[in-house]
Amino acid sequence: MLFIRNGRIRTMAGPDIENGCILIGDDGKIVSVGCDITPPSAARVIDAGGRLVTPGCVEAHCHIGMSNPTPEVGDHNEKTDPITPQMRVIDGFNPNHKQLKIAAQSGITTVCTGPGSANIIGGTFGAFKTAGSRADDMVVKHPIAMKCAFGYNPKKVYGGMNKAPYTRMGTAALLRDFLQKCKHYLEAKENGNPLSYDSKMEAMIPVLKKEIPLKAHAHRTDDIFTAIRIAREFDLRMTIDHCTDGHLIADALAKEGFPVLAGPAFYVAQKSEVQNVSFSTPAVLHNAGVSVSIITDASVTPIRYLPLCAGLAVAEGLPLEEGWKAITINPATHTGIADRVGSLEPGKDGDVVIWTADPLIHIGGKAYTTIINGNVEWQA
Repeated sequence: MLFIRNGRIRTMAGPDIENGCILIGDDGKIVSVGCDITPPSAARVIDAGGRLVTPGCVEAHCHIGMSNPTPEVGDHNEKTDPITPQMRVIDGFNPNHKQLKIAAQSGITTVCTGPGSANIIGGTFGAFKTAGSRADDMVVKHPIAMKCAFGYNPKKVYGGMNKAPYTRMGTAALLRDFLQKCKHYLEAKENGNPLSYDSKMEAMIPVLKKEIPLKAHAHRTDDIFTAIRIAREFDLRMTIDHCTDGHLIADALAKEGFPVLAGPAFYVAQKSEVQNVSFSTPAVLHNAGVSVSIITDASVTPIRYLPLCAGLAVAEGLPLEEGWKAITINPATHTGIADRVGSLEPGKDGDVVIWTADPLIHIGGKAYTTIINGNVEWQA
């Protein structure tokens, strides 16, 4: 058992607790959180020394474990077919990827990672802990979403081969056509007249049945609304990932109700579709009533800077409490893993970070101790 005492606990499930304690059981789950907790005699005791204590941070959209240090290379884009929903992140996830260790050292205990945006449909994303030696044992949940992409990337890859999609219209047309075929495939299967087995269409069944959302890569206003248009046509769940132009259309996005995974904002805006990139986007979206997570898209922005990105959003007007939500409970909720991570509550995984200072306020604040599943994985 592990007992953390004398911490300023930000639970993300209620009021902060001054001089609080957390007890984590032998199974790696949180037993209790509060002020007056008596630890079992056998428990290992960690004194937080009055430091800030939070849930482990959750990265809602990245490619670590899949890509090399530069996003142009690695195992995260199957650039052979614009539609590859049968690809599964777990078959390409490298548990020894250096960035996973860096993430843990930076207070990030869960990463949602998967295929890139080269394809219209790229395959499934999964959620993994940042400590472990085997992907199967690091899984929090798989699949959590089906990656799809709009805008520049798919048409750059396949248009460059003189193949469809060559335009944004082509991307939307191919996606619609495939979704319609998948819908017909599912209807035939449910009516007892199954068509010949098709691995691509089988992979889309959880999407059509709304068991997992589309994870829609969309930066520009027109791409965002195309993604929404198609999701409405087929009655699909969806998160809008990146949403660079989100602050320009915040009221419309609030009416639509899709969660936004905003970022990365901490990089050079080289593509025309990201010229409106701003750290004020999360604040504008939040003020309009949109539920927001903040992402790094690592390795586009190094994974270690997730708390810094939230801090820069706070500096641009996002309330501090919302900044913390945007890297803990919101991404856990948006990716369907809030039953296990994202807040400090009894029954949830013992993923806890003790900070040298609040990293959303102090640029020098960093992880002092990182605990994952009740095990101390990093100590400064």
